[in-house]
Amino acid sequence: MTSRKPFDDPALPPRTPEGGRYGEDVFRPGQPGEGERIDLGALAYDELTLNRLRALGAGPGWRCLDVGAGTGTVSRRLLREAEVAGVLAVDRDVRFLAERPVPGLDVLQADITAPDFAPGRFDLVHARFVLMHLPEPERMVSTLAGLVAPGGVLVLSDAVDLTSDRTRARDTTPGGGATADTPYAAAMRAMWQGLRTSIGTDVSWVPSYPQLLRAAGLTAVGAEMYVPPLLRGSPISRFWADTWERSRASMVATGLIDGAGIDAAIRYLDSDACAALSAGMLTVWGRRPGTAGTSAR
Repeated sequence: MTSRKPFDDPALPPRTPEGGRYGEDVFRPGQPGEGERIDLGALAYDELTLNRLRALGAGPGWRCLDVGAGTGTVSRRLLREAEVAGVLAVDRDVRFLAERPVPGLDVLQADITAPDFAPGRFDLVHARFVLMHLPEPERMVSTLAGLVAPGGVLVLSDAVDLTSDRTRARDTTPGGGATADTPYAAAMRAMWQGLRTSIGTDVSWVPSYPQLLRAAGLTAVGAEMYVPPLLRGSPISRFWADTWERSRASMVATGLIDGAGIDAAIRYLDSDACAALSAGMLTVWGRRPGTAGTSAR
């Protein structure tokens, strides 16, 4: 059975949230190299994330919740660089977090979609590349907003697909003028559709974050987007190549690409011919009205 939600794009296949899940059917933590794949993404995005969190006030005395913490790079940098009072790092599988304990880092294995998820209230609630893999965006944003203490902030980051408009690369050969997909664009469209069908990933509603934060009662809502270039050998290029390898079956199942097309896209990323932008990362934040410093300590 498939279903649509208010933010679903009718031009896309229905989501199947009752089917597979991230970390179970695709991107399993126990799969060799998965921690390294996550860390490649962290190398591309952590600096921007930390700068934003610190600009919003994260610092000494703050108690923080890092949702879907993965390998814990953001959690550890909050402790080390922002010198926050403590971080509760939550994930459905905490093996990577448990492997690298540091003072001030508490680890909780939990499913944030569970009705009884209520770990307390925090000065900062942060989730990056998490909600896009989950159903019921309105409920999840409301749930996380409810964990923000007065004066605290909720910060959400997720992907924005820049290939959904069927972006084409112009043929620059003499006498050219027709347009054609780059191998990268073809692979990305197959990936997003394959993940949507297999595990319910949906980035089509991510631009609606600001409205959802306001509807959840947060104020001073702001947003920014970062779009890294795909440079040969860069962490983000390696991240996408590894991601396609791990989601190869769901990509081929879309009928939009075959194995040879995926191989061509991986070669393209590692070539001087590559001239493309990664998917964007949209970061949105909002503040809980009230006086800061009243979270449970």
